Amino acid sequence: MRLHPVAAALASSVLLASPVRADSAAPSVAEAARAVADPAAYVNPFVGTAPGGTDFGHGGGAGNTFPGASAALGGVQWSPDTVTHQHGGYAYQDDRIRGFSLTHISGAGCDDYGNVPFMPLTGRPDPDPAARHATFSHANEQASPGSYGVTFDNGIRTRIAATQRSGIARFTYPADGARPAGLTVDAGRAFNRATGDITIGTRTLSGYTDSGAFCGSTNRYRLYFHAVFDRPFAHTEHLDGGASGAYVSFAPGTRTVTARVGVSFVDLDGARRNATVELGSSSFGAVRQAARDRWNAWLGRIEITGGTETQRRVFYTALYHALLHPSAFSDTDGRYRGMDGRVHRTRAGHVQYANFSGWDVYRSQVQLLALLAPHEASDVARSILEQGRQAGYFDRWTLANGGTRVMVGDPLPAMAAAIHAFGGTDFDAAALLRTAVAGRSDDRQRPGHELYDTLGYVPAGTKGVWGTASTTLEYAVADGALARLAGRLGDTRTEAALTRAAGNWRHLFNPASGYLQPRAADGTWPAFTPVRRTDYVEGNAAQYTWMVPQDLPALFTAMGGNAAVTARLDTFFTELNAGAAKPYAYLGNEPSFGTPWAYDYAGRPDRTQDTVRRALTTLFTDRPDGLVGNDDLGAMSSWAVWAGLGMYPEIPGSPQLALASPLFPAITVHRGNGVTLSVVAPGASAARSRVRSLHLDGRPVGTAVLPSAFVAEGGVLRYRLTAP
Repeated sequence: MRLHPVAAALASSVLLASPVRADSAAPSVAEAARAVADPAAYVNPFVGTAPGGTDFGHGGGAGNTFPGASAALGGVQWSPDTVTHQHGGYAYQDDRIRGFSLTHISGAGCDDYGNVPFMPLTGRPDPDPAARHATFSHANEQASPGSYGVTFDNGIRTRIAATQRSGIARFTYPADGARPAGLTVDAGRAFNRATGDITIGTRTLSGYTDSGAFCGSTNRYRLYFHAVFDRPFAHTEHLDGGASGAYVSFAPGTRTVTARVGVSFVDLDGARRNATVELGSSSFGAVRQAARDRWNAWLGRIEITGGTETQRRVFYTALYHALLHPSAFSDTDGRYRGMDGRVHRTRAGHVQYANFSGWDVYRSQVQLLALLAPHEASDVARSILEQGRQAGYFDRWTLANGGTRVMVGDPLPAMAAAIHAFGGTDFDAAALLRTAVAGRSDDRQRPGHELYDTLGYVPAGTKGVWGTASTTLEYAVADGALARLAGRLGDTRTEAALTRAAGNWRHLFNPASGYLQPRAADGTWPAFTPVRRTDYVEGNAAQYTWMVPQDLPALFTAMGGNAAVTARLDTFFTELNAGAAKPYAYLGNEPSFGTPWAYDYAGRPDRTQDTVRRALTTLFTDRPDGLVGNDDLGAMSSWAVWAGLGMYPEIPGSPQLALASPLFPAITVHRGNGVTLSVVAPGASAARSRVRSLHLDGRPVGTAVLPSAFVAEGGVLRYRLTAP
């Protein structure tokens, strides 16, 4: 069968929110016997658009997601923006939409993108730009993988569908035709300050927008766009006395207008070409269906059987959010603008990706991507390498083709090392390792590196370093991930040197307190309490003391052994999302992500099973308030997916998986490279379940950590569960 052009070009899409139905206590026999055939039906893109937890000052208590149309790993996220601003652009509690902008970031704790909003209207636009909005009801709104739709209270209906680098919108105007059907497009507006230029043709709008300043940084980018309408304009004008905004209207009696839009970070020709290649002449319905089909192909790489309606919705919504980023950055012809400002070209069949929320996603999101899509994950690792080569160092948080130096540590090399560990090996890993090791001596990549290299830690109060204790621990984690990469590459000398550096956490361990504490340059210990936040990043000493995933057994020995550690962990999980002011877990933020799985390394996997299940079922829901903290480009959602699988990549740069208990009676992971991982766990969806025995391919598993070969070779993991 010959595919529509859009079906062939799509690399992902977006899903509609499924209606909230009453949940059953347990799956029926019929449900348990059948795998989910249409996972997109279980995705609710509105999850995370309302606060689900307390705002602890680290980006808010909402997921900061957006409900609009996007492909998996897409470069276009065409989504509504409410008047009340949330970092994802959409606040569920607001009933006013001020436009549909072409680009968004899912879950970040700062603003950027929100470029080139389109706003349909009848009659002339209000002279005041702040007044250009329309009211709506959530009852008249739909969101689904690949598409979004809403009908305003004034009768205008907007429907949007997206491919990776382009999108299609259909605007339907009221039938009375009393006022002209029109719309505004503003190249000079984004979530941060923007300037731009727009050219008005007979039925085209094209131009560029310049914006940036993510989290107050100096990064800047230019985005080109080209929109083609299926009807000529009857009236045109520039808005607000400048060349960046446009108002166009159509002939009297016009009911429906379709716009096809392409974007490019290279040039206007690239924007035109991207729309032509990906959309062709396909109808809105064909684009929307192809987007949903492609999302089902992505989501279906994890096939689940059984579970309750709510469990399935939470799981597939989390998987959807975990696959929105990184974003395709190169054009369909392979061209992209690099970190050096020059135009480069990828090899045929490969994509350059952008938007790396390094501090957040190195812990579990890139591992999930590599598990499901080794080819695309390899391209992400290659993109990281190219960024490092072009910029001369690895930034911590990159957006478009610029570094922001946001957050701490050295996460991008750790991301690439993790991808390699999970089978994404189609990139020059040796070059990545060399570039990363050289960058360890670059102040831009590692502030405070001289003291870290000489003392083994970054002393408290070091100028230019945010959170010296956290930074020390993050550097040690990155060194551990790179050491494992060096080991796989056979570079034993580099492996040994980086393994020693990965042990630098020891310099912060105070035997008198049993905590990892900030330390002065002379070796003394400043005044300390477990809830100290000075010298820590978005957390406190109690939370960061567990952040030695590369060497938990050694940490536990220093703490007094497994029994002492278990007691401390039990106290730590008195609260699951306590924020940074209390000495308990803060699972709404990344530093605590790995801690529930630490019980496995203390000989108490039953506690891991209980804690992970408690967190998954209380901190994540299928409602708009279903996330208790920023999703951070899929970081938090990826944790929920791993928790649903009952396994977690605890050690950065390693393919080992720490175990809990799975959420579903049967799970099949199709890795995209021919390898299949199967989990069989009758009774898994019960409210609580403990692992009584475990077999891998018929052989007993005697530890709570799966062998590395499981990820690479696949197999059948069979659980026998019992009530606690």
